[in-house]
Amino acid sequence: MAVMEQLPQPGRAAIIGWGMSGRAAGRALSSRGWDVTGFDQHDVAENNDRVEVIADADELATRVVQTAPDLIVMSPGIAPHEPVWQSALSADIPIVGEMELAWLLQESGLHAGRPWLMVTGTNGKTTTVSMLAAMLRAGGENALEVGNIGVPITQLIDDDADVFAVEASSFQLYSTRTVSPEASVVLNVDADHLNWHGSVEAYAQAKARIYENTRIACVYPSADRRIEKMVENADVIEGARAIGFTLGTPAVSQVGIVEDTLVDRAFLDERRTHALHLAEFDDLVHVSGAQPSPALLMDALAAAALARAHGVTPEAVAEGLRTFTQPAHRRAIISHAADMTWIDDSKATNAHAAAASLAGVTPGTAIWIAGGDAKGQNFDDLVTRVAPLLRGVVLIGVDRALLRNSLAAHAPSVPVVEVDGHDDWMFSVVNEAVGLSRPGDTVLLAPATASWDQFDNYGQRGDVFAQAVQRLEDMWNTNK
Repeated sequence: MAVMEQLPQPGRAAIIGWGMSGRAAGRALSSRGWDVTGFDQHDVAENNDRVEVIADADELATRVVQTAPDLIVMSPGIAPHEPVWQSALSADIPIVGEMELAWLLQESGLHAGRPWLMVTGTNGKTTTVSMLAAMLRAGGENALEVGNIGVPITQLIDDDADVFAVEASSFQLYSTRTVSPEASVVLNVDADHLNWHGSVEAYAQAKARIYENTRIACVYPSADRRIEKMVENADVIEGARAIGFTLGTPAVSQVGIVEDTLVDRAFLDERRTHALHLAEFDDLVHVSGAQPSPALLMDALAAAALARAHGVTPEAVAEGLRTFTQPAHRRAIISHAADMTWIDDSKATNAHAAAASLAGVTPGTAIWIAGGDAKGQNFDDLVTRVAPLLRGVVLIGVDRALLRNSLAAHAPSVPVVEVDGHDDWMFSVVNEAVGLSRPGDTVLLAPATASWDQFDNYGQRGDVFAQAVQRLEDMWNTNK
């Protein structure tokens, strides 16, 4: 795909995928004089004459090329193996993704030069971006969280924000070419979205694109050689530094931990002999309830490194952690019904995230609710890893057989119950969890899968789970 240094003069634009990001891109282009037509294979939320719905992928690709657009904007959900990608490339029509479009629009307008601090990874993106934005605001910045966190960047591209904290998915990064973040991080990489990318290697290559054109700091987990190599291989702006983060004592050019303190040995002149105090574990107690988990600390360190690269003071880093609130559906304790702890981590949409979610549970006390759209994942490693933590498993969703087979092979002594999609099935899930449990156990919705087989998104899945748990709590309290 050719690099487009700037957008052409306004003409005809085709938006492929008329979802949230597609609509935002369409509005941004229309406001700049473009004639926009949307295309989708499914019925769309906005019913208007600017959108053509064509169910057949090949027919849609043919129709898009026939309209002879001057620009095609691919929404993140459109995979590169789809016919519309191939037809557009063959017709030599310029293609951009929504994130790339946002950058081109910004750099050609009044907000050119506004810094982007970018976060990607298989797990922890939303938490890290939320922490980062809290640190930036504590430092007096008008900061906005945008991107995969739920707000398309093109939707807010004309906002007067000082800085964007950007959550970037592998889908979005695949088609970035000129985006030039001030600082960037890959938190972790594990197998995910293989049905979109085709292989683990292609998925990792898309994630690695976040480091391209970085200006100040490429942040990476210092213990992960694979991600460190992404930094080494990135074509960055002259002067950009590699900054590691670690749960251990930091070396020079790293942020890390000394006893119960987050410290910086990267963004101070005396880094060879000194470390700068950033925050205390106690600054996260309001989120973790006790000793913060390794996953939460890693997210905090990554956010702190990005904030420090931007120039945020140590005091603002600590204040940001104190004011940070956990995003919805991310390991949220929603109830103590039936003498158990109920946790909604519906955002754990892959194996890596589910493993991190279960990691903090006392061995042998977890009732795990899992299953959905597997996205091409294999669950053998996940089940092997979490088996000692499990008391029982409730399986849901279209691809639950994959999890059932992994559990049978690697956790054969763990009881497994399956719940099909009958009426009121989520309440059945909750009751099956009670049946598998003992007082004091933890019931954790950490599906390790996407939600698209049964829900519009992971948020809806979490909401339905929380409603079912609330019904259980009401019944439990009534019968006491």
